[in-house]
Amino acid sequence: MAGFGSFLEVLISGLLAGVLYSLVALGYVLIYKASGVFNYSQGAMVLLAGLALVRALGFFESQGIPYAAALVLALLFAAAVMALTAWIIERFILGPLVNQNELTLFMSTIGAAFILEGVAQMAFGSEVYPLRMFPKDAWILGEAYFPGGILINKLDIWGGVIAAVLVAAIALFFQRTKTGRALRAVADDHLAAQSVGIPISWIWFVVWFAAGLVALAAASVWGTKLGVQFSITFLALKALPVLIIGGFTSVPGAIAGGLIVGAGEKLAEIYLGALIGGGIEYWFAYVLALSVLMVRPQGLFGERLIERI
Repeated sequence: MAGFGSFLEVLISGLLAGVLYSLVALGYVLIYKASGVFNYSQGAMVLLAGLALVRALGFFESQGIPYAAALVLALLFAAAVMALTAWIIERFILGPLVNQNELTLFMSTIGAAFILEGVAQMAFGSEVYPLRMFPKDAWILGEAYFPGGILINKLDIWGGVIAAVLVAAIALFFQRTKTGRALRAVADDHLAAQSVGIPISWIWFVVWFAAGLVALAAASVWGTKLGVQFSITFLALKALPVLIIGGFTSVPGAIAGGLIVGAGEKLAEIYLGALIGGGIEYWFAYVLALSVLMVRPQGLFGERLIERI
């Protein structure tokens, strides 16, 4: 029973860690699904949102504003920063590239990533800033059934709740709103969308702002977990296997991919690490992603592309 309890603890820890990866992956899926652009700068957007949030929170608290009110004001400030970022990206980077090929748009987001990282550090600094939005202590459950119980981090639970809310909101947005349907039309064909009167500039601003809000949600959780620091941008690399496994166009796939990656790497580190050496956790997700690519290139939940010639 003790062995099963340890296995269950590792599995739950991995699943909850995978949900945190999914928070970053959702931003990629949102932009790709709505505009057909792979946004390499999503990690930089998480960094920018986190720095704006933590520095604004510190400023408002220094003015004697109670923590709850200061947090609300800081969230509004960070959201405004992401709205400004979305407008600048649409106006000066993507707007002039309407109807260009996907590679050109992808390269533009690489440039945007470096610009955002530089601007974020110039404006808000490059130190490690602690953020205390969510509790970091843990519950110990199942002590009556497993010796020592099962440790579950409260922060991971909060991450799961936020991810569930975001998935529901994004699904409703795409399926139930006029703007969501227009976003899907733009992703299919920019030129055709323009020909029927869909304002591409407005649509791209909306989707990048929405991705900015998703980045803010991810930054709030990861900033509480690790502190707001430059290394948050590398979460983008961790999200890539999640996207490959779940599918670039599937919102539920981002969650499922995160769960698979999180659970797989934790279990592999514990149960295979002793056999083939440690450090499996750092590369196992890419092995999973490669395995999925060989069987189902569009991902487990991605849309199968059929080209007729």
